[in-house]
Amino acid sequence: MHYNASVTMIFESRCVTLAQTNLTIRIDESVKRDAESLFDMLGMSMSGAINVFFRQAIREQAIPFAIRAKTTEEKYDEYFTPQVVKEILQSAAQVERGEVISFSLTELEAMEDGEIPQRALDFLATHKKDASVSHA
Repeated sequence: MHYNASVTMIFESRCVTLAQTNLTIRIDESVKRDAESLFDMLGMSMSGAINVFFRQAIREQAIPFAIRAKTTEEKYDEYFTPQVVKEILQSAAQVERGEVISFSLTELEAMEDGEIPQRALDFLATHKKDASVSHA
């Protein structure tokens, strides 16, 4: 992206345009598109928004918003949505009821080739109502 920036100041009823400079930045295409859409809705250009950001940073002598990593709790809350928690509890209940069977890596690789271990067939036979086998 390439932007021209200019600053116009009014002193005693006269307009003074300060020197302009160019700023070139690299940004993801989707971020640029989303930002342009947002700033357009706000009635601003991209250049105007960047100027607002710079001026506020200079005024505050800091980034004008918090930059921080998510806490462990925030990451947990983001991942463990109510639906995910529900599915985990359902899976745990299935384990408790003995409705789960585990396989070794060798057995799983054999199943990719269409070979179903006998113990899997036996398990399915005892849990017919809940399970089905599909062959790819």
